[in-house]
Amino acid sequence: MATLDIFHDDAFSVQSLTKAINEQPYVPGRIGALGLFEEEGVSTTTVSVEKVGETLALVPAASRGAPGQNVTGDKRSLVDFQTVHLPQTATIGADEVMGVRAFGSEGELETVQNVVNKRLAKMRRRIDATIEYQRIGAIKGQILDANGSTVIADMFTKFGLSQQTKAMVFGTNTTKIRTKVLEAKRLMEDALGNAMYTGVRAFCSPAFFDALTTHDLVEKYFINWQSNETLRQDARAGFLFAGVLWEEYRGAVGGVDFIASTDAYLVPEGVPDMFVTHYAPADYVETANTIGLPYYAKQELVRMGKGVELEAQSNPISICTRPRAVIKLTVA
Repeated sequence: MATLDIFHDDAFSVQSLTKAINEQPYVPGRIGALGLFEEEGVSTTTVSVEKVGETLALVPAASRGAPGQNVTGDKRSLVDFQTVHLPQTATIGADEVMGVRAFGSEGELETVQNVVNKRLAKMRRRIDATIEYQRIGAIKGQILDANGSTVIADMFTKFGLSQQTKAMVFGTNTTKIRTKVLEAKRLMEDALGNAMYTGVRAFCSPAFFDALTTHDLVEKYFINWQSNETLRQDARAGFLFAGVLWEEYRGAVGGVDFIASTDAYLVPEGVPDMFVTHYAPADYVETANTIGLPYYAKQELVRMGKGVELEAQSNPISICTRPRAVIKLTVA
């Protein structure tokens, strides 16, 4: 029979459990799969982003020999973001361990590790879904808590900016959708300034994607796109139109869609440091002042030795450093 003493083995130390949860097969959300967000560990719970306010102006003409226009330095300021503590706990009762018949000590350790790893995998999936939710929030400009209403971080408030939007007017069959898309891309490029990008992607709600692909001036192009090699694939995964890769984004938590049914978000790809997820260290003595990892796990015996309590946690903050370069598109 397996015993609770087995949890004193080095296989269940914070280092070993953290390694185990980081090695779990990753089931990413769409944003995570695309690699849109750069990932970086930090040694503190606060991340600072330097904001440089730069304005351009035309140089007025002056007579030769006259003094030139005074050019002042750019104003710099630090914008702070607090990492978010995402703990998950689980208890493995004595009965779950004591009820396992083991064959030798090594088999006993392996069997108990399987119980622990299954529980860690379940906790990690919940953390992954939360990180995906927060990354979508960073793209939209506002990261919300799990309740869908409490604001964790507002990119526009933090940077003192306002969101750019473009109404696509799908309800009118004569609307020149391609022109609307180009106008949205120009807004994006103006916000990027001299920053280069490698592509443009639009994350669409299902209703927005349907409205786009069934519009009179888009549908024929969409059908032709499907009739080619992509006919054997799901076109919702990507439809190239007007230089933008449009895709239907699936995601919901607690019955609340990650992207509202009337919206889509036009995002530049390949812009350095535009989308970043920072990870702070766990709140353990062992991890203080170390570079943060995406996931941590630890265990300890509960009172009177009646079981073992597991904790898995992540401490991320996802940031969009150029929120005005993400253009919110609306159906009407």
